[in-house]
Amino acid sequence: MEPDTNLPSDQDPPSHEISPQANDPFARPILSPVAPPEVESGIRRFFIGPQGLRAGWSVLIFIVLFVALFIAIGLVLRAIHAVEPTAGFTPRNVLFNELDQLVALLSTAWVMTLIERRRLLDYNLTGPRPARHFFSGLAVGFIALSGLVASLAAGGWLHFGGAALSGAAILQYGLFWGCAFLIVGCVEEGTFRCYLQYTFTRGLNFWWALGIVAFLCAILLFTHKGNGAWGDYAIALLGLLPCYILHQKGAAHSAFWQAAWVTSTLFGFAHTTNGGENWVGIFSAAAIGFVFCVSIRVTGSAWWAIGAHAGWDWAETYFYGTADSGFVPKGHFLTTTPAGNALWSGGSDGPEGSILILGILLLMLVWLVVVYGRRHNAQPAPAAEFAPQ
Repeated sequence: MEPDTNLPSDQDPPSHEISPQANDPFARPILSPVAPPEVESGIRRFFIGPQGLRAGWSVLIFIVLFVALFIAIGLVLRAIHAVEPTAGFTPRNVLFNELDQLVALLSTAWVMTLIERRRLLDYNLTGPRPARHFFSGLAVGFIALSGLVASLAAGGWLHFGGAALSGAAILQYGLFWGCAFLIVGCVEEGTFRCYLQYTFTRGLNFWWALGIVAFLCAILLFTHKGNGAWGDYAIALLGLLPCYILHQKGAAHSAFWQAAWVTSTLFGFAHTTNGGENWVGIFSAAAIGFVFCVSIRVTGSAWWAIGAHAGWDWAETYFYGTADSGFVPKGHFLTTTPAGNALWSGGSDGPEGSILILGILLLMLVWLVVVYGRRHNAQPAPAAEFAPQ
């Protein structure tokens, strides 16, 4: 009687039984083309987190692609003489330079939506009543800058002259500068308060934020000449203790404030390349970046910040004719001249370089908190990819 070869599963030969190849010294080993699960998982985790592509890789791709497109488009604009570098701070130059950045930004953001599988509006643009917030920010930006100019004039640190334009030129330059600064608001807020703020929020803990801020300060320490960099050092130090306390307490939304610390320091860092900036101007640029981050938390989107940015720059450059971050405009409505100590007048920096701006920024911050508060319809910040350890 032959033995039954159809044994039940629990009587199958054990899996460790030696195969025929094991007895052949010349047999080639059978290699699996698939990596071990633990190796594959480790590689995947290096690039992919709970929310898709990790924030660090997203930011790196975004910066490289944006810079490459900006340079390429800029070369085309210069080749067709759309931008004249020697013409100075004119509405035409600003308009085309900012269009270059806007096209580069939108193209880069579109690519990132495909990579990250998100919508363009997901980057801090989905809050309620965007039009209302935009026009509110536009008005507040103009009023805040006007309050600063009035304070400078009252203290004798800014003198008014006559109108520099008349007739149809007033409307013409006003519209040109208005379009230019609307694009400026979209580009700078779209870069810092939309994409970077959103992405850093989902991927930062305190130690990563500290490392980025320290890296930016180290670059300034070894490359920047003059005292303007101290404004960025100051904002970096001011954010250190509050962010560490939030980290220690494991506070809700601490990642948002750590991201705000990074993007505000980065915004001040970007302004150190402007000519005529002083340390107060650099500090105020970083500080207003933080105010704009607060506006995202209380309104639910970056639309208020976009409007306030455009209204502030239009009032400063076109309406009052003051220097804007060290740039002296051409084609402005009123004529003004700084006088006295640069610490109070702002000097070549313009009103943003005056110490009086700190009071205006504080008033803007209080206004945001009082008017909007922590409303239930504000957009929640995206969850971080990992909790602070």
